[in-house]
This record gives sequence, structure tokens and C-alpha cells, in this order.
Amino acid sequence: MSAPQTSLIIGCSLCFASLFADAGDAVAIGYNSENVWMMVTYYSSSTPKGGRDYKDEARAREAASLDVRRRAGEGLAKVDVIAVSDLTGFVVVARGENKSGNDVTAVGRGKSQAEAEKKALADLDRNNATAKQKIVYRFFSYGADSNTRP
Repeated sequence: MSAPQTSLIIGCSLCFASLFADAGDAVAIGYNSENVWMMVTYYSSSTPKGGRDYKDEARAREAASLDVRRRAGEGLAKVDVIAVSDLTGFVVVARGENKSGNDVTAVGRGKSQAEAEKKALADLDRNNATAKQKIVYRFFSYGADSNTRP
């Protein structure tokens, strides 16, 4: 993926991410020195706000970034946090390829796993990443609006 295309995708994702003040989860991508995607990972709060595993926005970003650094190994040049949320719910991370052969990553959120998946795949479609679509991660995360288990 070229630097301008990567920047556009990440820039749009970061604009979306900045809408949230606190986070129960974060999704991060690691790139090599040629700005080529190496890996994607996430942090999700497995306990409601106030629980021992709940992390606010800064700590969720830090945990996801640290996980990329641990898993990527040598060759990692940068880490971008592409999505955060302060909402309790289901999350899907999906990948696809656009007509230029560039990878695109999308994050969908919903009240059900099916809704989150539908949103992630629709985001890939909106970004013309209709080839080689696949779900990378599915998870549930507690956000700032949580105080009990569902």
C-alpha cells in the first residue's frame, strides 16, 4: 500500500476514533519501514467500567500498541491506532483488498455480532475493498456506559 493511500485510510479512521473520549477498546495496525501492513491487533475491556480489566482510552490505546510491538518483532516502523470506542458492544475487524491491490482494514460495532460484522463489511464496500474480504477478529468489549454484564 502506498503512503498516500495508507494515510488516507488511516486518517479517516483516526477522525472516527477521535470522536470518542474514553475507550473500552482499541484496534491498532503495525507497519514496516516501507509503510506496508504487518499485523493488526486489539485490546478489549473484558470487565465493565470499574472492573480490574477495564481500560480508559489512553490505556486501551497503549495496550493495543504494545501488543502490536510485541507480536510484530523486527521490522516494525510504526503503529497506528485506527479505532477506539467508549461503547459497550460487539466489535468486528475486517480486511479487504481494493482494485489497486491495497489492503483496507475496517472496524464495525454493534449491539450484536451480526450487526458489527455487517457494518465492517459495509465499510470495506464503501472503501472499494471488495476483493478478498475476511473477518480478522470478533470480540465483545465493555465501554464507559457499562456497569453490569449483559
